[in-house]
Amino acid sequence: MGVQRKMVAVVGGGLAGCECAMRLARSGIETVLYEMRPGVMTPAHESGELAELVCSNSLRSNELESGVGLLKEEMRALHSLVMDMADAHRVPAGKALAVDRRLFSQAMTRAIEKEPRIRLERREICSLDDPAFSEADAVVIAAGPLASSALSRSLAEAVGKESLYFYDAIAPIVSAESIDMSRAFWGSRYRPDEDDYLNCPMSEDEYRAFYTALRAGETVPARDFEKERHFEGCMPIEALAERGEHTLTFGPFKPVGFVDPTTDQRPFAVVQLRAENRDKTAFNLVGCQTKLKYGEQDRIFRLIPALHEAEFLRYGSMHRNTYVDAPVCLDDDLSLKSRPGVYLAGQITGVEGYVESAACGLWVGLLLAAKLRGTTLPCLPPETALGALIGHLRTPTKDFQPSNVNFGLMPELGMRLKKKERKPFYARRAQAAFAQWLQTAAAHCPLLGAD
Repeated sequence: MGVQRKMVAVVGGGLAGCECAMRLARSGIETVLYEMRPGVMTPAHESGELAELVCSNSLRSNELESGVGLLKEEMRALHSLVMDMADAHRVPAGKALAVDRRLFSQAMTRAIEKEPRIRLERREICSLDDPAFSEADAVVIAAGPLASSALSRSLAEAVGKESLYFYDAIAPIVSAESIDMSRAFWGSRYRPDEDDYLNCPMSEDEYRAFYTALRAGETVPARDFEKERHFEGCMPIEALAERGEHTLTFGPFKPVGFVDPTTDQRPFAVVQLRAENRDKTAFNLVGCQTKLKYGEQDRIFRLIPALHEAEFLRYGSMHRNTYVDAPVCLDDDLSLKSRPGVYLAGQITGVEGYVESAACGLWVGLLLAAKLRGTTLPCLPPETALGALIGHLRTPTKDFQPSNVNFGLMPELGMRLKKKERKPFYARRAQAAFAQWLQTAAAHCPLLGAD
């Protein structure tokens, strides 16, 4: 199965772009990787090295009983460049995988520069119609959360301005099994017979304790490149609280329209939870987007009576980001519906986190390599970490938000298990599903073994 004159242009030399380019190259596809730095710098980057980690040096948990730990293992099985370099340049971090940022980015750069099938071009790409793409069989946009203004404008024209976002307002997600259902009730405001929301009532004393803790909570300071004006619709909950003690009870915690069935009275405040998936195994805290530090989120949101033992599947955050409404804009192969042949990879698709961005780039590289070699990859099982993450980008929702990989994205277990048994079961199921998929996929597509 020879490859003749096949070439892919990849825009962005971050984790997703490097991972995608290397997978294509190892599969016999000529690749041009465009990176605008150091000629054009961003407010966050400090060097011209590829795959520079601008925020933290941690790639989070290495434990297989976590979504991200499973994802890393799946990436290793797929010969991930990022995982190879991260494992080679790790620093002590307990159960987490952390790296020496400088050595990691230098090693990533050298690996790309040494690969004979990758041509690295240091120049800014300003448009999806750049003349440089004229000879490309496909284009991958992996520009990351700090895509340039010009490229963002071009992307907005392709997807529609209403489907491109520049500020990421994320509320926490909790496991359904960790919610105290005796302190919660189903119903929509003014429509008590509907079960769209799970409502967590609070008495006046409970609300005041929550409000006091929220006002004193320690937040993550904004970096210079994240200092953007907040719109009223995505204000951090702690910023709303600064406006006065009753701002929340007239806003996202408004109790009007509710009657608590345990007291037969209207609560003083109500925190609404919205199902994050069809199986209702995970719930989003409506209106609780926040910049509180993770430990503070644990402490403060557990003051909501129904959440006193909450298990957080995803913490809230707010930061500068550029991403599309993936279920609306992208086909299943992550190509633009409006521009066939143009693919998105990494954080710009709506995945959240270093590892998730790299995994998305790896997957797009695999899909494209298979397509250009005249074959196809079987679909990833949703029980796997990578399958669940890609599934998130394909699942229509009223309010699409970026997500990291977590067990809440996977199908429900279909059985009742003790809390301590759930994560090991998710992990075993994911490992079995991935091993079976990999065996089938390798038989279909020999390039999976290409190095």
